[in-house]
Amino acid sequence: MLFELPQLPYTVDALYPFISKQTMEFHYGKHHQAYVNNLNSLIPGTPFEHASLEKIIMEAEGAIFNNGAQIWNHTFYFEGFSPKGAKEPTGALAKLIREVYGTFDAFKEQFSKAAATLFGSGWAWLVKTADDKLAITQESNAGNPLRKGQLPLLTCDVWEHAYYLDYQNKRPDYIQAFWSIVDWSVLEKRYSQKV
Repeated sequence: MLFELPQLPYTVDALYPFISKQTMEFHYGKHHQAYVNNLNSLIPGTPFEHASLEKIIMEAEGAIFNNGAQIWNHTFYFEGFSPKGAKEPTGALAKLIREVYGTFDAFKEQFSKAAATLFGSGWAWLVKTADDKLAITQESNAGNPLRKGQLPLLTCDVWEHAYYLDYQNKRPDYIQAFWSIVDWSVLEKRYSQKV
């Protein structure tokens, strides 16, 4: 089974001025595509030749895991955005965020801190745990919370290729802009799924 680069749910220039068309062309068009190409060249003749990305994340190691997880992570990241999406959570997810973090702003502050302080490359995640709690986690490199039995709800890519063309070394500025394009209606659909 060959993997393909998933289509974006918006045009490559739709997230401007928070993420530029140039960044999307490199991040989505080149980096994301490279993970797809790499995985397709790695899996023939292996136990993962016909596996889903989720199976690869849960069972593979090394280059197959890294490229498979990066395809999944990037697809999840890009699908969580919209130029005109819901700017705050509602319903059960909003209630749980308030219960765990006090306020929506306090949650954003803690998540932003996790993204800003992750050393090197990786991802900050908001996850639903097996006992239906919320947690903010950090994963280095291609790490994915699925491996820990957690349901991802939101992720922020803090590999430099996600922001360097727009923000250079100012990761906190990128993280602040990130909140302007998160679509909470997408996260609410994710939250309704089972861990």
